[in-house]
Amino acid sequence: MAEPDRRAIELAGGMDSMISIIPTAAAPDHNHRRAGQNGVNWFQHLGATNVKSLPLIDKASANAEEIVAALNQSNLIYLLGGFPHFLGQTLLKSRSWEAMRQAYERGAVLGGSSAGAMILCQYYFDPQSKKVVEGLGLIPQACVLPHHNAFGSNWAAQLTKLLPQALLLGIDEQTGMINDSGSTQKNVWHVYGKGTVTLYHNGDTSVYKAGEPFEVPIA
Repeated sequence: MAEPDRRAIELAGGMDSMISIIPTAAAPDHNHRRAGQNGVNWFQHLGATNVKSLPLIDKASANAEEIVAALNQSNLIYLLGGFPHFLGQTLLKSRSWEAMRQAYERGAVLGGSSAGAMILCQYYFDPQSKKVVEGLGLIPQACVLPHHNAFGSNWAAQLTKLLPQALLLGIDEQTGMINDSGSTQKNVWHVYGKGTVTLYHNGDTSVYKAGEPFEVPIA
């Protein structure tokens, strides 16, 4: 993930920009401290100098003043993977999510991996309940299929039936999609990394490789 994450840092303003790691999705199995530290270590390995893991692990901390204040100062907010339903329900209607949206609207980079990417869309598939759940809606009428080249592609047929009007975004491992074309082409994304991004929509399938642009509307 070095290539997409370096691009995210660049878009956030460079190596000295404030990066906040959100380990919420790893909290149900008490793995949030290790996951958060791994996130910090990774971005520091890439050259970032101002990286912190925020202790946002439940509804109470999602509404805590100190976490909201940190998010308000962040240039890059990165949601880690883990349990998507726990992450989505923790952030839903919270002060932290509102702070993330406000940060994004003023130009901060907002992204995530696996569960962290899933809940940013209007829909996500909860592998525990086997149900489609309403996400946070940053990308309307969309649903991410994470780890697409490992197991996410196996969800495509089922989710095409459950969400016939939605755009399914299959993202391979070690691959990212970044909305980085600027205000003149705000819905244009590019692929970064080793794999591909596969779009399923209205019975059609399109595959995009590193460097290739494609359109996905954002809220």
